[in-house]
Amino acid sequence: MPTTTTIMICGVGGQGAVLAADILARCAMAYGQDVKISEIHGMSQRGGAVTTIIRVGEEVSSMVASPGSVDYLLGFETTEALRNIHYLSPTGTLIVNDQTIQPLSVLSGAAKPASGVRKSLVDRGAHMIDAVRFAAQAGSIKAANIVMLGALSAYLPYPEDLWVQTISRRVPAKFLQSNLAAFAAPRQ
Repeated sequence: MPTTTTIMICGVGGQGAVLAADILARCAMAYGQDVKISEIHGMSQRGGAVTTIIRVGEEVSSMVASPGSVDYLLGFETTEALRNIHYLSPTGTLIVNDQTIQPLSVLSGAAKPASGVRKSLVDRGAHMIDAVRFAAQAGSIKAANIVMLGALSAYLPYPEDLWVQTISRRVPAKFLQSNLAAFAAPRQ
């Protein structure tokens, strides 16, 4: 039976989760894998939740991920990572951008911010990545999504040059160098 790897990317609108998922899927296809992808955007244009499932392998029959089945959960934001943690398999890897983006209800004072989110993630074995700092050092805080791909890439079989080629095809030329530096930052 062919092995399938399931990756979930979760965050909020504007963090580049959809671009990151596209780069990951294209990299997997260039590596010769079958790929199925499913995206849930919600109110993403207004800062709402964005969740993408990417399933890769020799032969992928479905894009659906059940609770407890995700091999790699890539959280672009702490609250969304914790909200989706039930999808992570008991042996799965949790990689989280160490950033919390407060929802509008908290910013407006209608709700209190969640407490203990970071501690809960760390207690579950999360690899916390300061993606915003790495991205800023690379030249653009908007490249935090690419920093997170760089962190994930250490766990996947795709060679670095394949990632670089895929990012180069997908990112506009004027942002390419900062994105490549962002990808490399967590790999060092």
